[in-house]
Amino acid sequence: MQSLPVLDTAHLFPVVDAHLIALLRALAPADWEQPTLAPQWRVRDVALHLLDGNLRTLSMLRDGHFGGAGPASPAYADVVKYLNGLNNEWVAAGQRLSPAILTWLLELSGPAYSAYISSLPPFEVAAFPVAWAGEETSLNWFHVAREYTEKWHHQQQIRQAVGQEAALFAPELYQPFLSTCLRALPHHYRKVSAPAGAVVALAITGAGGGSWYLRRAATSWELGTGYTGPVATQIILDGSVAWRLFTKSLPRELAVQHMQVEGDRALADPLLGLITVMA
Repeated sequence: MQSLPVLDTAHLFPVVDAHLIALLRALAPADWEQPTLAPQWRVRDVALHLLDGNLRTLSMLRDGHFGGAGPASPAYADVVKYLNGLNNEWVAAGQRLSPAILTWLLELSGPAYSAYISSLPPFEVAAFPVAWAGEETSLNWFHVAREYTEKWHHQQQIRQAVGQEAALFAPELYQPFLSTCLRALPHHYRKVSAPAGAVVALAITGAGGGSWYLRRAATSWELGTGYTGPVATQIILDGSVAWRLFTKSLPRELAVQHMQVEGDRALADPLLGLITVMA
């Protein structure tokens, strides 16, 4: 089995931003009020959240301005509570912004955000760990890839709401999203028992999909590609909904309708609970 390569996603931020601005400019007034897969958020609210991501990153990480106390503790639950509070406060205040102003601010802040992301030395320690992958310390390349998944899936929530999902399913945009999310599998399976050497094969269909292999080592699970041996479980997941499963937007009872399993079902079920978002 081949080890996973370092992910290079910084060059993709201007690309997904260009898709976003073109999409928002083409929306009719009623489109901005459409509900999205994000609970209680309309299209305008998700767009506001994307703007918050740009401005908060530049203010906090580029300029060193945190603007208040952080979470009560580094504990996962406290971080999630803190982020949810920030998100809701911003969206509430942003209701004062018109769609035209919101689009303009996204277009204005996007290049500065992308420039900052590209300036981060990939192998230095990131300001924030990728907690959903079980890391307490992460390198910048993984932090940047995590931020790419945020940009990708929130824009796709908007696109799903207005029936324009195709653009982000392009392989060069979707495959990095999936590859980043699946880095959480070893942590997610950490309490799943299996004989050493047992392999779970995951194939995600579609042009942006691929094949990954999760192998049980002595005390942990390892994720890789290019495996050719026997497998204990084979999972085939519909690529058109995989992104929803990984971002808390596809209930288990619906997800199983898009997943085929051969072999030990107990080794497939944990995939249904894989979550690669914090808030």
